[in-house]
Amino acid sequence: MMQTEFEFTLPKGYLDVDGNVHRKGIMQLSRAIDEIVPLRDPRVKSNPAYATIIILSRVISRLGALEEVTPIVIEELFACDLNYLQKFYRHINELEPEVMEPEITLKS
Repeated sequence: MMQTEFEFTLPKGYLDVDGNVHRKGIMQLSRAIDEIVPLRDPRVKSNPAYATIIILSRVISRLGALEEVTPIVIEELFACDLNYLQKFYRHINELEPEVMEPEITLKS
């Protein structure tokens, strides 16, 4: 069976209005629709970088004890956590080229 959900732990965590920190979450594999829907959003039309915010809010199914992960939650993340989630997203969706280790041959 193919794995479609991946656990993660944010470096700092989302700090909610009550002062609670939410670090552990689950991200689902992205589907084509997760990348298409943001293109229709007016926030993305005025700022293409906002697509990342919407995509992450669509693929993160759980973050700590939050009931829902909305674009506003993603907007409020610390920069290091946003960077972490972007890299994690690219990794689980295999969007980063595989780094090949150079082959080393020892001569005797």
